Amino acid sequence: MTTTEISEYRGYEIVPQRQWSGWCVGVYPTRADLPILTRSTLQTLASRKADAVAEAKKNIDRILSSVGKKERLTGLR
Repeated sequence: MTTTEISEYRGYEIVPQRQWSGWCVGVYPTRADLPILTRSTLQTLASRKADAVAEAKKNIDRILSSVGKKERLTGLR
């Protein structure tokens, strides 16, 4: 397993990792107020690093969108 450059997106670190002949990513919140993503890094396995990073960004957008909807419905924030 080889780790490459770390990128940050919407408060999360995205860490691409080479796995076998593909790429996966680890996604880690950088602040305590952000939810932890529950998807396994191997569920984002892609043949290209850019595709794995793009999938991670979609997952981040999805989870933050669902958290925002819950807050609006319950009147939090």
